[in-house]
Amino acid sequence: MVPLKRRKTLPSDAGNTVSDSSRHKVPNKFSQVVLFLLERKMGASRRFFLSQLGRNKGFQVEDVFSESVTHVISENNCGTEVRTWLESQGRGQSLRVHLLDVSWYTESMRAGHPVEITHRHKLQEQQISEAEVALFSVSSYACQRRTTLDNHNSNLTILTGVFGVGAKTADRWIREGIYNLEQLRDSGQTLNRAQKAGLEHYDDLNEPVTKAEADAIGEIVQKAVNSVLTGSQVALTGGFRRGKLTGHDVDFLITHPEEGKEVGLMPKVVAWLESQGFLLYQKTTRNSYLESKDGPARPASNMDRFERCFSIFKLTKGKEQESTQPEEQNDLKTKDVLRPHMQADTDQQLCELSKNYQMEAASHKIWRAVRVDLVVSPISQFAFAVLGWTGSKLFERELRRWAGHEKNMSLSSHALFDNTQNKYLRATSEEEIFAYLGLEYIPPSERNA
Repeated sequence: MVPLKRRKTLPSDAGNTVSDSSRHKVPNKFSQVVLFLLERKMGASRRFFLSQLGRNKGFQVEDVFSESVTHVISENNCGTEVRTWLESQGRGQSLRVHLLDVSWYTESMRAGHPVEITHRHKLQEQQISEAEVALFSVSSYACQRRTTLDNHNSNLTILTGVFGVGAKTADRWIREGIYNLEQLRDSGQTLNRAQKAGLEHYDDLNEPVTKAEADAIGEIVQKAVNSVLTGSQVALTGGFRRGKLTGHDVDFLITHPEEGKEVGLMPKVVAWLESQGFLLYQKTTRNSYLESKDGPARPASNMDRFERCFSIFKLTKGKEQESTQPEEQNDLKTKDVLRPHMQADTDQQLCELSKNYQMEAASHKIWRAVRVDLVVSPISQFAFAVLGWTGSKLFERELRRWAGHEKNMSLSSHALFDNTQNKYLRATSEEEIFAYLGLEYIPPSERNA
């Protein structure tokens, strides 16, 4: 068996220098405070973002837990759980550190200095069972664990709730003093096309998408695909395939049973959707995946290389809503709303009345914006694409890690390559892929790691 590789760790002082060489090193302003963010239940990407935010504010945030740490920051863990973790690191009894909820950290970031620690910031002790304690020693591979939807992980949205804005851009804006949408609109920042659409449709895009809405979009996509290439297949993936009732977007995989028939399909589908008025925004990328007899090259990023359309759909609300709100009634006139109040004698009153009108008009809107990703896959790669696009992200990452460390294989959303036999392993179903990896098959509903 190939031994596990140790995760590379940075020295404690390396965390104060960001990877981008264009950024300067921010001096530590608070020498008596040394912070460590616990990744458990917080997630690696969120921990990285919050750590960088703290360092940019002048805090010393350690990547590795050590004796110098004075404050341990946790999210969705009780004090007992964190102490159990400390004990598992051999540090439980000897250290006297503050065990704090992430709320203390975010409040300190806003204040620009460590805020006073109050009772509500302190992690509370709770009784946990032996089974819960055992969670700290289970296999590190999420693809060996069954994880249902009933878990307590949560995500943080700051400015990253704007479509087209990632952690790096949000971090830059925060360092420039932009913390909310109003400040972003007034800042004069140059936004790309995706970010402009994201800001314009922010409320809709941050409203959960229901399974019924996902199914309605699925019917539209299926109609579009059938209109340009009969016999094509459309599969709903992502969280909805894992059993979620709501999500932040909708993902569809498209293929055709005859290899090669899918070439040129995406532009035709997008053109049909645009002609029918379904797209508020779209950006298409081409398929850049190529197989090599020597095995897959290391990808430039974690994203696959399928032909893809990132889009914002204009989804008409249900017929039962339309019947009670006909379009002629929805087309409200400002004068009709303001007429009873024409005696208002101050600009502030008129401004408030105008805001009320806008809110009333928005409440009568018969459509909403929804994020939709369309992905086209050749039938030979479809099983791998379905597995990769079903998620969760952590489950997929751990599945690839298992393949590499335990089986000496390379897994992606395109293919599975056996490095020992120096050949690709073909599969027509997810069950075959799990079998190649020597894993018990886990259904989509239990991949919510």
